[in-house]
Amino acid sequence: MENDKRKLSPEQHEEILKTLKVRFEKNMNRHNGLEWAKVQTKLETNTEKLWSLNEMERTGGEPDVVAYDIKADEYIFYDCAAESPKGRRSLCYDREALESRKEHKPKNSAIDMAADMGIEILTEEQYRELQKLGNFDTKTSSWVKTPANIRKLGGAIFCDRRYDTVFKYHNGAESYYAARGFRGSLSVI
Repeated sequence: MENDKRKLSPEQHEEILKTLKVRFEKNMNRHNGLEWAKVQTKLETNTEKLWSLNEMERTGGEPDVVAYDIKADEYIFYDCAAESPKGRRSLCYDREALESRKEHKPKNSAIDMAADMGIEILTEEQYRELQKLGNFDTKTSSWVKTPANIRKLGGAIFCDRRYDTVFKYHNGAESYYAARGFRGSLSVI
């Protein structure tokens, strides 16, 4: 997507900031010791990242600050919706997998959609970090960044939470399911 399209209207700008602030204040356990005013200042000066957060919100991700990297002076947002974001389900893993399907192709792939949104798909490690903040994907599952050696062989990795445990599974990268989507991360410097 072209950069000129990655702009919010003044109304969208205000609405996403308001939504993020309410979520930030409601879920202080995700970011103890952080102040919303400092997060907002970063967002105000980085409108493309704010656009990406709006895309995360628009597709059902409910993004929230989950970490602050002092060294890099960056805030890290993850999708914190209870279940895999509704607007990002029924996707195969990547473009190669999408093109390999002969019929019943999904509308997109997780990797392509994340890139279009300006975000990164969570790694398995990030997914496990997220699960320390709450119980996510108890009815759904989420694709996670797949190691190159697995992807080269045609597979892809996804995770979910069942029985109060985070599980990691594999599937053919071309597969897609109504209950599987992906979660993203975004760093705001």
